[in-house]
Amino acid sequence: MFTNPEQFANATKALFEFQLETFNTLTSKTVQGVEQVIALNMSTAKSHLADGLAAGKEISQAGDAKAAMQAAAEKIQPGVASAAAYNQQLGDIIAEIRQEFTRAADAHVAEAKSNLSALIYDVTKNVRPGSENAVQIVKTAIDNAFAGYEQVTKATKQAVQAVETEIAKANAMVTPAAKASAKK
Repeated sequence: MFTNPEQFANATKALFEFQLETFNTLTSKTVQGVEQVIALNMSTAKSHLADGLAAGKEISQAGDAKAAMQAAAEKIQPGVASAAAYNQQLGDIIAEIRQEFTRAADAHVAEAKSNLSALIYDVTKNVRPGSENAVQIVKTAIDNAFAGYEQVTKATKQAVQAVETEIAKANAMVTPAAKASAKK
């Protein structure tokens, strides 16, 4: 059916190179994200260790039990605020990685659709008389597959946005509650 096998080979090669480039980009972004998470965790661990040691020292130097309890209570709000800041930074890192993956997936689908459409056009230019219906069925099936993928992608993005919104709401509720409990 192919009138020119070189066209098929070139289209396949271009698609493979694009996939390889996309894979390399996403791998690099993933490694960068892991490095950011590790750096955030190390920084948070150091900060909590220093804060814990300082709080322990302050509590141990308290004159009586009431002063020790007061010193411990004063450390709750900064700890909760620190946890909220950590969650925010971690969320930002994850959102950045997700955006990069989404961009890459969208670009990959657009490129694949373009290459496939061009290939189908080239292949079907010189079809034998009477095979037009078969060609149209193949084209329709491919278009439906891409439309289905786009619909699933849209639904997934909406679900992710809903989850992110709920996380933001929960985070917004934790911070004022922590401040209120610290004042008591």
